[in-house]
Amino acid sequence: MNKENIIAAKVEEPTIRITRARVKALGMSGGILRSSKPSIDQDQKPVLRANSKRAALDENKPTVTATAGLPHKRRAVLKDVTNIVCENSYTNCINAAKIQPSKQAKRGPAKKNPKVAPVVTSEIPQVQEDTKLKIDEETSKTRIVESQQVTLQINLKENVPIQQSSCNSIREFGVVDLMPTKQTSRKPSQLDIPSKKDEGKFCDKLGALGIADIDSNQKDPQMCSLYASGIYNNLRVTELERRPSPNFMETVQRDINQIMRGILVDWLVEVSEEYKLVPDTLYLTVNLIDRFLSENYIEKQRLQLLGVTCMLIASKYEEICAPHVEEFCFITDNTYTKGEVLKMESRVLNFLHFQLSVPTTKTFLRRSIQAAQACYKVPCVELEFLANYLAELTLTEYSFLKFLPSLIAASAVFLARWTLDQAEHPWHPTLEHYTSYKAPELKTTILAMQDLQLNTNNCTLKAIREKYRQQKFKCVATLSPSKPVQSLF
Repeated sequence: MNKENIIAAKVEEPTIRITRARVKALGMSGGILRSSKPSIDQDQKPVLRANSKRAALDENKPTVTATAGLPHKRRAVLKDVTNIVCENSYTNCINAAKIQPSKQAKRGPAKKNPKVAPVVTSEIPQVQEDTKLKIDEETSKTRIVESQQVTLQINLKENVPIQQSSCNSIREFGVVDLMPTKQTSRKPSQLDIPSKKDEGKFCDKLGALGIADIDSNQKDPQMCSLYASGIYNNLRVTELERRPSPNFMETVQRDINQIMRGILVDWLVEVSEEYKLVPDTLYLTVNLIDRFLSENYIEKQRLQLLGVTCMLIASKYEEICAPHVEEFCFITDNTYTKGEVLKMESRVLNFLHFQLSVPTTKTFLRRSIQAAQACYKVPCVELEFLANYLAELTLTEYSFLKFLPSLIAASAVFLARWTLDQAEHPWHPTLEHYTSYKAPELKTTILAMQDLQLNTNNCTLKAIREKYRQQKFKCVATLSPSKPVQSLF
C-alpha cells in the first residue's frame, strides 16, 4: 500500500451527510476531500482523468453507509481501481498494440479517443517503434510479391512453364501464402491465340514450301481464319461417320433403281431453283435421301414423298425462310397430303436421330476453291462456277456414292482448273496442302467426272446442265478441256 493510501485511510470521514453548503462552511473542500485523494505525479494524472467519473461515484458510497450507521470501511476499492485496474488496462493496451500492428497499418492511423488514448501516453515511443518494425516487414513482403508478379509476367511472355517459375520464386522468397492466385491464371490473349511473331514464322515456313497462307488476314469473321484448319480436320473425320452406303440399291432396295434415284434428284434441282434455295440445301437433301435408303426399304410410289420430305427438313436446317409444307405438297401436284409429309418427316428424323449436321461436297468445295484462288491476283469467277457445276453433276450419279465428299470437291477443282487453263499443271502445293490429297489419289474420281462433263453416256437428265448454261453462271456448262486430262497422270 502506498503512502498516499495510508494517509487517506487515517483521515476520519464524516458521519453525517455532507452537502456543498456544509463543505463550504467547514472548509473541508480544501482539507479532508483533497487529502482523501492520493497525490500523484505529473505522469499519472491522465490515468485519474480517465476514471474521474468512476472515482467520484466511489467517493459517495462511504457517505451513504455512514448515514446508515454501518461500520467504517477503508477505501480499498479506490486503491484497486487506481492501481490494479489501470495497470491491467495499461498492459492490455500495450499487448493489443503489439499483437495487431498489421491491422492498424492497413487501416491507417487510428482515431484518437480522448478518454482512452491518454492511458498509453507514457509508452507511445515503444509502441511506435514496434509498429514501425511491423510496417517495414509488411512493406518488404509487398515488394517481394510485386517482384514475384513481375517474374511471373516475364515467364508468361517467354512461355516458361508457370509451375516451374512459381516453385523457383517460392524457394527464393518463401512467400507461398502471399502469392496472388490470379497471377498464375493463363490469359487466352497471351497464350492461346498465336502472336504475330508466331504467325509470321508459320507464314515463312509455308512460303518456303511454296504454299500460300489462305487463312491469314481474313477480314470476314465468318471465315473463322484462326480455327479453319482445325474445323476442316474435324469435318474430314465426320464425313467418314455419317455417309450413306455405296451399294444400298443392291442390298436393301428392290422396288427402285439407280435411274429412279437420278430422276428424283434431277427434279429436286428444279424445285430448289423454283424456290431459290441455297446449294447447301440441295446437297443436304440428297445426303438425307441416301442415308435413309441405305437401311429402309421404300416403294417407288413413295419415293417422291421421301424426296420432298428430305428437302423440307434440309430447308428448315439451312434456309433462313424455309418453304411451308403446303408448298411442297403443291409442287407434287397434291399427290401427297400434309399429314403424309409430316408423318414421313417424323420417320426420317427418328431414323437419323436428328443428326443433320453433315459435311457435304459443298462444305469442302468452299475450302478447295479458296485454296485454288490463292494463285490468282484477281479471283476467277469462272473457276468457282465451273467447280460447282462439276460437283453438282455427281449428285445424280449413284456411282459417286463410293467417293468421299472431300475427294469429289478436290477433283472438281482439279478438273475446273484444267478446263480453264491447260498451259500448266492444275495441282499446286497449296491445293495439296489444304485438301490433303495428292494428284495421283484423284485420278479415278477425275476420270469419272470428266465423263459426266463430256456426257459420254448421253444422260437425259438436263436440269443441272440447263441451270449452268445461264449467263449468271458464265455459261460454264458449255466449257470443255481441249486436251484430255489423262495426259496428266
